[in-house]
Amino acid sequence: MRNPYEVLGIKEGASKDEIKAAYRALVKKYHPDKHQNNPLGDLAQAKMQEINEAYDFLTNGSGGASRSSDFGANTSYSGRGGSPEFNEIRRAIDRGDLSDAEARLNRTSVKNAEWYFLQGMLQMRKGWYNEAVGNVQTAVNMEPNNMEYRNAMSNIMNSAGGYQTGSYQRGYRDAENQLCQCMSCYCCADACCDCI
Repeated sequence: MRNPYEVLGIKEGASKDEIKAAYRALVKKYHPDKHQNNPLGDLAQAKMQEINEAYDFLTNGSGGASRSSDFGANTSYSGRGGSPEFNEIRRAIDRGDLSDAEARLNRTSVKNAEWYFLQGMLQMRKGWYNEAVGNVQTAVNMEPNNMEYRNAMSNIMNSAGGYQTGSYQRGYRDAENQLCQCMSCYCCADACCDCI
């Protein structure tokens, strides 16, 4: 792995706030949703993975909290009491092996609250915030008294607000509005003249 400070573009010994600010700025720049249908999309996704790994490394080394624990995922599994299968998925997410975690989640036939929670944590690590919020919210709805899920939801909402700029929030709606406007023009033109 490259020097994580270099990856995040900060000086060595930066504070947690500086690390978090640099991370957020890079997430805004390289978020996969920003590079859909773009030839550089694969590069942006690889860069996002490198950014996530650097952030995880720095937050693990500077206080013992991993990024997933910032969002409510427990990194100490001995006392969780969850299934061994889900604990393996948690470990895969924590070590950054997202493809293994995703494959394990897809093979799991039990889709309980913990499954939705882990799916949300996986999506959070990938930078897919809207999907992450939906899945963690489902986990909270299924087990409203689970503090791990509730804390994760709260932390995601507090943290993700900084990532969702106005243009990001409008992204899909603008595309839908443009399609509607095009279809309206087409229908009007078709009704008014024989040119179409």
